[in-house]
Amino acid sequence: MQPPWTIDYGPWTKNALIIPPPIAILSNPIEYLKGVGPQRGELLRKELNLHTFGDLLNYFPFRYVDRTKVEKIGQLMGQMDYVQIRGRIISLEVIGEKRGKRLVATLRDETGEIELVWFQGWQWMQKSLQEQTAYLVFGKLSFFNGTLQIAHPEMDLLTENIASGKQFLEPVYYTTEKLKARGLTAKAIGKLTFNLLEQLSPLEIPENIPAPVMQQYRLMTRPMAFFKIHLPATEEEAQQARRRLKFEELFIAQIRICRIRIRRHQQSQGYIFGAVGDHFNDFYNNHLPFPLTGAQKRVLKEIRQDTMNGRQMNRLLQGDVGSGKTIVALLTMLLAIDNGFQACLMAPTEILSQQHFKGISELLENMPLKAALLTGSIKGKARKQILAAVADGSIQILIGTHALLENEVQFKNLGMAIVDEQHRFGVAQRARLWQKNDIPPHILVMTATPIPRTLAMTIYGDLDVSVIDEMPPGRKPITTVHRTEFQRPQVMDFIKEEVNKGRQAYIVYPLIEESEKMDYENLMKGYEEVKAFFPEPQYYISMVHGRQPADMRETNMQRFVKGETQIMVATTVIEVGVNVPNASVMVIESTERFGLSQLHQLRGRVGRGAEQSFCILMTGVKLGADSKERINVMVQTNNGFIISEKDMELRGPGDMEGTRQSGVLDFKLADILHDKPVLDAARACAEKILQEDMDLSLPENQPLQEYLASQRGKSQWSKIS
Repeated sequence: MQPPWTIDYGPWTKNALIIPPPIAILSNPIEYLKGVGPQRGELLRKELNLHTFGDLLNYFPFRYVDRTKVEKIGQLMGQMDYVQIRGRIISLEVIGEKRGKRLVATLRDETGEIELVWFQGWQWMQKSLQEQTAYLVFGKLSFFNGTLQIAHPEMDLLTENIASGKQFLEPVYYTTEKLKARGLTAKAIGKLTFNLLEQLSPLEIPENIPAPVMQQYRLMTRPMAFFKIHLPATEEEAQQARRRLKFEELFIAQIRICRIRIRRHQQSQGYIFGAVGDHFNDFYNNHLPFPLTGAQKRVLKEIRQDTMNGRQMNRLLQGDVGSGKTIVALLTMLLAIDNGFQACLMAPTEILSQQHFKGISELLENMPLKAALLTGSIKGKARKQILAAVADGSIQILIGTHALLENEVQFKNLGMAIVDEQHRFGVAQRARLWQKNDIPPHILVMTATPIPRTLAMTIYGDLDVSVIDEMPPGRKPITTVHRTEFQRPQVMDFIKEEVNKGRQAYIVYPLIEESEKMDYENLMKGYEEVKAFFPEPQYYISMVHGRQPADMRETNMQRFVKGETQIMVATTVIEVGVNVPNASVMVIESTERFGLSQLHQLRGRVGRGAEQSFCILMTGVKLGADSKERINVMVQTNNGFIISEKDMELRGPGDMEGTRQSGVLDFKLADILHDKPVLDAARACAEKILQEDMDLSLPENQPLQEYLASQRGKSQWSKIS
């Protein structure tokens, strides 16, 4: 079958106005396709999420079988794997008894003969095959009693079209056991796709990439790419088709996300921070606890530029645990205060809010500024006083949990809102901060979860991204070691040594929804074991987990923070934000059950003081290859960005924190880890096009504009801006 569109494109473009618009075949329900019907249609919906002709067109093969060559029987050799031959069946017989029965056929061509054999389904094959009839045969070559044979080959009646082999590589599609039971094998899905391609014309697959971009990157046309990805004549054609469709996926995604960002830059109004004033300069010159790193200075410069241009800042600040994001946040707030505005900092938990408040209050100790803490547990008179002082402007910095979002919190003049650990807050929650002033305040979003650059470009492409990729001087890297269950006594002795030096330790247990009950039992068992090693009154232990009442959990956490207990046994509730500079040991139990990013976050709970800190990864003796690799990465590096890249490589981008919920990475072909050069090219093209033609009104951008309009409301992107 030739592609239905191997005709010259010339007449179509010339006579575009004369040709009537095509019927929207691709939106037809799948059951209307020849070979499907209602029952199979229902199965394809449930099993593969294929609802329409268009869904099937976008259901791509994962590999191809080359059936374009035909071998001679006399030239077959044992080291060959899958082969294709043609010949006439000269005999067919059933041999063997009872369960050993099998159908054996002898196939002959002009150079020799070979046996074909069927052990299963042979009755059906016996009915469908005929002696003295020519077939094209494909299958795996094997030896039996010293002679070559093919078991369970694929048989096609020999016709003129396939006499010298198939015209195209044969596509192989993923299928499921339920589909196979109803005859929808990989081959049958290929047949359905073939039926669909026979019906289509190029007009039903309009181009959506501007011609200059097509020429620059030598991309296959869109209709041809869809045809060639399903039915390529060569592996190279399949690669070209994949390349074109990957570029399209990434290009369309980048156009959408860059458009949101550019529109915000152009249209959103923001307060102008024109001056770097007394508070900023006084703090910078006289109260900075340590000199800023080059990375911190660079980020501050980016924030300074954002707040001077009259547009609302929306910036994502990424920095590893301990890289000094809090100082950047404080200097940013002082910049707002110097320009007559208030600032707020919102954190996901009470304990994290309290830490921010304590840290910032200490830094501002000798300055004439007032900061306050507002959380759900602050009630009555104290709460009223805080709300009144925020409303009259006498509190310049308000720190708190999502209590800051409540309507009763009215600022006199909020100019800067900082959100810590952004993935804990939904977009809608963040947007409520925008309503806290007549013009939305500037927004700085901070995260200690390093995000690989490719992922940041794709998920947070609507935010401007800053990275602190340098640690403050004097921080000692955390020593990370791997120990197995057999070495537990030595690990406990080591903790004892550290505790006797006056330090503190964490022992963290995994808690996973699927095995929650068992995990709690392990935690309790672990707690009893730790108590046996560290008896009271010589040692005191805090236990913290999600089943405790909030106030009890808070009390236990605070006892550890204040140094009243030396050891904290906990589940991962301590992952974000507990700052105990005196804690020098982190023991992670059942390390093999944690992802890399989570392990890195947990490790970041220690190493916050001047002393050398240790992270001990405990596992069973037997480990899978992935677990070994994760542990090796943790032992070898403290760099969060290297770890996040490796995490994405091992788990895939869709499993990274927050990305699955966002639905942004729903690409069919593109893989942002391995297709980084394609992503970079797509982003560069998208930015260039939008800088020159934001509304996509130029003639060469019209197809792109029409395609985006046709997709409106179908994708996650319509929900973002």
